[in-house]
Amino acid sequence: MASRNPAFSRGFGNAGPGQQQAAWGNTSQYGAPTQYGAPAPQQDAYTAPSPYGTTEDTRYMTMDDVVTKTGLTFLVTVLSAAATWAMPGQAAWGLAIPAVLAAFVLGLVIAFKQIANPVATLAYGALYGVALGAISEAFALEFGSGIIMQALIGTFGVFAGMLVVYKTGAIRVTPKLTRWVLAAGIGVLVLIVVNFVVALIGGGDGLGLRSGGPLAIGFSLLVIGVAAFFLLLDFDMADEAIRRGAPAKFAWYIAFGLLVTVIWLYIEILRLLSYLQND
Repeated sequence: MASRNPAFSRGFGNAGPGQQQAAWGNTSQYGAPTQYGAPAPQQDAYTAPSPYGTTEDTRYMTMDDVVTKTGLTFLVTVLSAAATWAMPGQAAWGLAIPAVLAAFVLGLVIAFKQIANPVATLAYGALYGVALGAISEAFALEFGSGIIMQALIGTFGVFAGMLVVYKTGAIRVTPKLTRWVLAAGIGVLVLIVVNFVVALIGGGDGLGLRSGGPLAIGFSLLVIGVAAFFLLLDFDMADEAIRRGAPAKFAWYIAFGLLVTVIWLYIEILRLLSYLQND
């Protein structure tokens, strides 16, 4: 069964059903069974090489692990944001700028090295919480505190809606869909960078993607749609990791991925609401 998610290109490999014995031996590098759904008969607990560079006693990841660790990560982010919101504006922004830079670097390290570690994931959540607190406070001062609640409701509404879509199978995560979503994400990123560079060089609103006009509203809707589909990839990553017998600690990497997508979604919904209020 080939992996449908690029996050597993290194961590899990792409051995087909007829290749599992050759690729894994009796169990996978994670201690996974040779056939999904049946635990390895010779042992319940084992010592297996960790995919993250250590050897340790481990167990299979479950959905409870994903829910628990994701909930804890979100809680740390929210508490960090609330603490930053309570600070004076200048102090909040003084912390937010270095926090964003540190979170960006840490996020790249976690993503590319596939680090599944509670310290790394919770540190990322705390750092980005500082930034979110300052950003939310700025929007609240400009447009009223109601915009924050609207953005939160919109964010978790999209999250819940995409979870229902995924669980019911209304949209299935296939290799083709994954490629399209990743291509769309790269396209959005390129447009944002180009818009920023044009605005920096020529002044004004660049391409108009963040000007607050009809084009900006349409672009925000596009970005929200792409972010929503990235949630499907995150849900599929969690399911596939469980099927493949990933260690329980891998749930921290799942939590990191979900947090990145939800933060992206929240900020873009906040932007969209600000554009609509300006109109």
